Amino acid sequence: MASNPMKAKMAQMHEAYQYLQKRYPTETRAFSHFFKETESGPALSMREKELINVALAVAGQCDWCIGSHVRSAVHAGASRDEIVEAGFMAVIMHGGPALMYLTSLVQALDLYLPENEDPS
Repeated sequence: MASNPMKAKMAQMHEAYQYLQKRYPTETRAFSHFFKETESGPALSMREKELINVALAVAGQCDWCIGSHVRSAVHAGASRDEIVEAGFMAVIMHGGPALMYLTSLVQALDLYLPENEDPS
């Protein structure tokens, strides 16, 4: 069985973030604070916010973002079908290039929510 490419992407993201925290703590803390404050609004559930983030990550063509937000969506209780549907919402708005990034979305799902573990 081939290794999941998303696992390597997530390790790269973790390494880069650790480096940035060490070398640029002020900037990294500021971004983390902004991220936390932006997510704290009460109108949408964390599951809904992460599904939106999944769609934006696909539209933004960011493998690392896709992996991170699929993981967070799974932790927030989103199902495989909800996550894939969010990805397809990006395809509606961004077309063929976004469709190709559903490959990364499926890799992240396989890493964080294998089909036999789907909560739905």
